[in-house]
Amino acid sequence: MKLSSKLISMAPLVLCLLLLCFPCVFAGHDYGQALSKSILFFEAQRSGYLPHNQRVSWRSNSGLNDGKTSGVDLVGGYYDAGDNVKFGLPMAFTITMMSWSIIEYGKQMAATGELSHALDAVKWGTDYLIKAHPEPNVLYGEVGDGNTDHYCWQRPEDMTTDRRAYKVDPSNPGSDLAGETAAAMAAASIVFRRYNPSYANELLSHAYQLFDFADKYRGKYDSSITVAQKYYRSISGYNDELLWAAAWLFQASNNQYYLSYLAKNGDSMGGTGWAMTEFGWDVKYPGVQTLVAKFLMQGKAGPYTAVFERYQEKAEFFMCSCLGKGSKNVQKTPGGLIFRQRWNNMQFVTSASFLTTVYADYLASSGRRTMNCASGNVVPAQLISFAKSQVDYILGDNPRATSYMVGYGNNYPRQVHHRGSSIVSIKVNPSFVSCRGGYATWFSSKRSDPNVLMGAIVGGPDAYDNFADQRDNYEQTEPATYNNAPLLGILARLHGGHGGYNQLLPVVPVPAPIQQKPAPKPKVTPAPDSTSGPIAIEQKMTTSWKSKGKIYYRYSTIVTNKSYKSLTNLKLSISKLYGPLWGLTKFGDSYSLPSWLKSLPAGKSLEFVYIHSASAADVAVSSYNLA
Repeated sequence: MKLSSKLISMAPLVLCLLLLCFPCVFAGHDYGQALSKSILFFEAQRSGYLPHNQRVSWRSNSGLNDGKTSGVDLVGGYYDAGDNVKFGLPMAFTITMMSWSIIEYGKQMAATGELSHALDAVKWGTDYLIKAHPEPNVLYGEVGDGNTDHYCWQRPEDMTTDRRAYKVDPSNPGSDLAGETAAAMAAASIVFRRYNPSYANELLSHAYQLFDFADKYRGKYDSSITVAQKYYRSISGYNDELLWAAAWLFQASNNQYYLSYLAKNGDSMGGTGWAMTEFGWDVKYPGVQTLVAKFLMQGKAGPYTAVFERYQEKAEFFMCSCLGKGSKNVQKTPGGLIFRQRWNNMQFVTSASFLTTVYADYLASSGRRTMNCASGNVVPAQLISFAKSQVDYILGDNPRATSYMVGYGNNYPRQVHHRGSSIVSIKVNPSFVSCRGGYATWFSSKRSDPNVLMGAIVGGPDAYDNFADQRDNYEQTEPATYNNAPLLGILARLHGGHGGYNQLLPVVPVPAPIQQKPAPKPKVTPAPDSTSGPIAIEQKMTTSWKSKGKIYYRYSTIVTNKSYKSLTNLKLSISKLYGPLWGLTKFGDSYSLPSWLKSLPAGKSLEFVYIHSASAADVAVSSYNLA
């Protein structure tokens, strides 16, 4: 399809008239309402058997035989945009970014009552990813074919198109696809660690396997799943996804292997070398660099400080370029919107805005109050202001006074390039919509969509802030899940105000870091020589806070296998413990390795943490085997 010829430049007079017609749009935005709507969009994108609490009532079950011809259950997951294909790479990225939003701003989502809906949105995706990974070295990366799907205009409930499933395996690798899926599983495991620990462990186990698969059998996924090339081609290759997955696995497990991987491969894989002005489903480098900068500011870099500082330099190159204060700045429309390409430009707007938002809070949390750009210093508030300007533009503060979130405000797109929303609901009219008949009756209609695709972020305006609300203008009116995913975190942050953020501390109830009492020195607790020769145990207090008059401490304990054999059947005794513990399995009066970890390989480490209002607990080795 070609871009509509009606996308012509608009005269300043017309712009002025538009501004006069919609003065109320500029009166400030309800970020909480926008957050609710943006999460609701994901329910419209669901494939499979819809749950009893489905709120988007015009949708029904679809794709119920997905994977059947391949002998695998691939029912579920998300349609990526306005079509009915399930593309694995953008779906996994969507889940990673939704999870990151919750990790950073889940408390703010909870305050709006939207956290449970956000968790449901993530789990709908991860449940599918688990199905798509039936074996350690097999991952299904696409269901349906974009070419045959785009030939038809049908509701998901009426699909007659090919639903073939495509996979990567050792003979046909896909490191970018497997790496992004590993990142999604790892990030989601952090989200569910508090709410559903057993599910979190299952996700982390998949993430470990997927990373090993991606790293061992290297190759671009679109060389194996060639039908994806026209739609989600991996231009950046797979090195960024390998680093991205390693960063998320370190954050999820604190396993030092992944920290080492980031350090040892940062130069060769581009993590320290690529200075980027784009972040999205294909290019992950700025995301990796932002996460590694977070580890650095948390004091976790250890011997890798020098290389992690190079990652941080590239992260700040990205931030400076977004603000227009770098040596190479992103292009912007006259109205101030980031502009990278004509087709679905909004994906880059929301992703970049998310990174600047979290980086602002990382900087403020670290005590480092400024960032050096080519044209001067930048304070965290400037990064937040930039993100807010982009979100406000999306919600209506722009030369057209148009909200690019469907259903938000009074002036939003009414002819969205989306099969489900543009065709009458099957619940209203169950008559079958044929493949080409859908084009004749519904796609060509000039009327507004019969179903409002609430919360969807469409592709957005062109480089001159112009926009044509026409269904055949897919470059501007088609929505996508990865447009919305980063927006969840920004909206929660903006709705939550400007107080109480400390992103470098663990997520604990009502954190209030105290200044008046010096932190206790790290305590090292070696296990008894008689039983622990090959095992080192190190404890340290990582943070403290005050709640209801009582001081609480968070302790990190690292157990390292110093031998040249794998450590199995480890039993630890822990005394003087007066609070909750995470990262081990309780076994009678002792503790063992977590259920997802059968052994601790030679040279590898395991971290567990606990919180209580006393000095460090006594940790010792009771028994173990070396195999």
